[in-house]
Amino acid sequence: MPDDLLDRLARVVAPLGTLVEAVRLTGGLFATTHRVTLADGSRVVVKTAPTTTGTLLTYEHRLVRSEALVYGRVADRPDLLMPRLLRFDESGADLPGDVVVAEHLDGVPWQDAGFGPVAEDPRAARAQRDLGAFIARLHTVTGDRFGYVGAVDAPGGAADPAGSRLHGDTWPEAFGRMVEAVLHDAGRWGVDLRPGDVRRVLARHHDALAQVTTPVLVHGDLWPGNLFVAADGALVGVIDPERALWADPLMELVGADQFGRGDVAPGLRAGHEQVAPLDLESSGARVRFLLYRLYMSAILHVECVPRAYAGDFGDWYRRTSGELLAWTLDALDS
Repeated sequence: MPDDLLDRLARVVAPLGTLVEAVRLTGGLFATTHRVTLADGSRVVVKTAPTTTGTLLTYEHRLVRSEALVYGRVADRPDLLMPRLLRFDESGADLPGDVVVAEHLDGVPWQDAGFGPVAEDPRAARAQRDLGAFIARLHTVTGDRFGYVGAVDAPGGAADPAGSRLHGDTWPEAFGRMVEAVLHDAGRWGVDLRPGDVRRVLARHHDALAQVTTPVLVHGDLWPGNLFVAADGALVGVIDPERALWADPLMELVGADQFGRGDVAPGLRAGHEQVAPLDLESSGARVRFLLYRLYMSAILHVECVPRAYAGDFGDWYRRTSGELLAWTLDALDS
């Protein structure tokens, strides 16, 4: 690690203690994250936003600040398993961009825990049930408006001018703006999302979206890399709520299975229903679930270009996200 970066990290954590070691953590595709060990033996996590914004999608502006807002919002809810926010710095004095310093969680990411498939490994089955229960608890946190947390909750209108538009007094209004933002991004990078078809199905299913009247806190990115588990599979921590939004709770189930086409996993549903009922059968719920798959597949398909995903991974990502987009549009038309 370059000495100048180590010095800057030391200044960032100085209000908390003296840096003795810093290790860059890999696995994420957006921010830069370091695990810092302090002189007293404690560990913290320092997360910094991308230093260039030209390759960001509209909704990705100021996401690290959104993470800080979520941590602050749930600070009195230990049952929501998120780390304590220790410091937030948007001055750019020590590191460029927004910086979050949070406590280091115990456990290991589910993706690194060595568990087998859910159907074969009781540890993975427990993690899936615990995730369902966590989702139900998280959705007891409600807001006043719909949209991305950074757009709704940023104090004094400080949100990024582009990202600040991604909210609304109703869910159809907010979701419509979110979809239009992705269509705009697709136009910037020459990605064909079939915008006429997307707008048509969105208008056709307005009434299903209007059934959602209470904004709940949706994490939006509950993939195994953001879930910390114990050796027995118990869910012990949840990180990276940078993409959080006030939305329909069904949107969470898509964020937890971003390339999926099938129904919600039985274990996840069972864990959720131990805490609260989950409507997946009504016609409105089925339509909204598909609309959120459409939105997610559109994001995945567009981000391939500005992030320059390459090689076999890039080929798979573009092909799979494009197929999912087409499949979802067809399903919404049927």
